[in-house]
Amino acid sequence: MSSITPRTYEPAPTRRIAFLGLGVMGYPMAGHLATAGHQVTVYNRTATKSEAWCAEFASASGTNHAKTPRGATQGAEIVFCCVGDDDDLRGVVLGADGAFAGMQPGAIFVDHTTASAAVARELYAAARTRGLQFIDAPVSGGQAGAQNGQLTVMCGGDQAAFDAVRPTAMAFARAFTRIGDSGAGQLAKMVNQICIAGLVQGLSEAIAFGLHAGLDMPLVLEVIGKGAAQSWQMDNRGKTMLEGQFNTGFAVDWMRKDLGLVLDEARRNGARLPVTALVDQFYADVQRAGGNRWDTCSLITRLLPPQA
Repeated sequence: MSSITPRTYEPAPTRRIAFLGLGVMGYPMAGHLATAGHQVTVYNRTATKSEAWCAEFASASGTNHAKTPRGATQGAEIVFCCVGDDDDLRGVVLGADGAFAGMQPGAIFVDHTTASAAVARELYAAARTRGLQFIDAPVSGGQAGAQNGQLTVMCGGDQAAFDAVRPTAMAFARAFTRIGDSGAGQLAKMVNQICIAGLVQGLSEAIAFGLHAGLDMPLVLEVIGKGAAQSWQMDNRGKTMLEGQFNTGFAVDWMRKDLGLVLDEARRNGARLPVTALVDQFYADVQRAGGNRWDTCSLITRLLPPQA
């Protein structure tokens, strides 16, 4: 079975591309780029993942893999990256075998990692000293969005670099938007995660309340989903929450990492986030219960008795 869902791609010039990081998001994102006709060289810390990707997309022209980030980025016009956190990002970008060491002047590095605004600005500055360009571009839409090529991408960086990258990135995106200068993409992703944290907790409490009250909750969600309470979370996760299925979305461990970035930034900028801080601790409860890899809607497990 293919890791991507075929889609119609917007016309764009063929580019020489490197993609660093073939996790649950990066693997299909790189696949869409190859399927759209770009020449893609991939790098992954575990080489077998790179080999599997090349085998799957062997029919696309110019697919290849490299042993180091530097090797993957040599000759690339655009380098896309999607890794775990700030330290992972620095690890693939900097150093003798890092991406920047292999990139040609004028090439553009596009980082889809959900990371701190501080590391985005740090790497933007480092890129500029080498004659490179850097865009922080975290994504929203989850694994399904990556597979379907329907991600929402929030970008920070120079306008000219953004304009150069956008036609290529639309291979895996439904929206690719410049929010502002370097770091603005990461800050916008933090806004996104604050919204999701509150929505999921509210939906969890609502469903738990309805179940305790003896209501037909599938029917209730269907009804209120046509009114002011409607949300993406309700439409896409209400049913799985009722069924106790928590293997379809963004993992709790990843959400806690993201909320840690949010809370660190709030301490710097003075924003008050009482609900977000509370939900972060609720996710810590889920982790202690063994739900590290459950999806974020497993918050409801704190509010219901264990299933027999």
